[in-house]
Amino acid sequence: MTADTGTTASTVIEYIRYRIPEERSAEFLAAYTRAAAQLAASPHCVDYELTRCEEDFAHFVLRITWTSTQDHLEGFRTSDLFPAFLAEIRPYIADIEEMRHYQPTSVRGRGSAVPTLYTWAGGAEAFSRLTEAFYAKVVKDDLLAPVFAGLAPEHAEHVALWLTEVFGGPPAYSKTQGGHGHMVAKHFGRGITEPQRRRWVGLIQDAADEAGLPTDAEFRSAFLAYIEWGTRLAVHFSGPDAESPAEQPVPLWNWGAAPPYQG
Repeated sequence: MTADTGTTASTVIEYIRYRIPEERSAEFLAAYTRAAAQLAASPHCVDYELTRCEEDFAHFVLRITWTSTQDHLEGFRTSDLFPAFLAEIRPYIADIEEMRHYQPTSVRGRGSAVPTLYTWAGGAEAFSRLTEAFYAKVVKDDLLAPVFAGLAPEHAEHVALWLTEVFGGPPAYSKTQGGHGHMVAKHFGRGITEPQRRRWVGLIQDAADEAGLPTDAEFRSAFLAYIEWGTRLAVHFSGPDAESPAEQPVPLWNWGAAPPYQG
């Protein structure tokens, strides 16, 4: 019951590059501090960040993640928030060197400055222990055993590969099993109920204890956040009206943050 999201990764990143003379930089930063309140209030804005070049202080780059290009142009720009935003930044429009929308590509990843959840958990062996302990419990559980009846013997191993990839490990699931679409298809027609979902969540937490996964609050909160997210989507995909989603990457889960999939 570790489904990926059925929504589409439709976010777009707008980059606005400014060249602001040193004598105007303080007022520029102050103006964007005020303008940022409008971005924060917009349901179309995922996040934003204004950065300044270390090598040349006159260069600034504003990065805004929008739910889509259309939501930016036809949503935010036609909303009641936009006039106040524009009033703050209008004096700096002539200083813009580039203003474009960019789509993320498949080239993505994280550096090693902060350990991934996969590394913190103990690597592939930890997730193998987790799924082994979990499915040993499932087959004995009166509520969940019917859901998993008839599954292939290698199912636990495949779920371990999925969790490994989700939490920042090697992309073995995508390479060997077909990725997101393959996992979603496993849930079609199963009619998973809310009581079954809750039992799943409880048992995998028990299995995490048994498998010796880290018990610090930061890891367990991130771990449980994914489990809640994934199982609720699994219930959705198992229902009678579920439709196959657009293809998208396996979600990469991080400390305290979900991937920006939008409905």
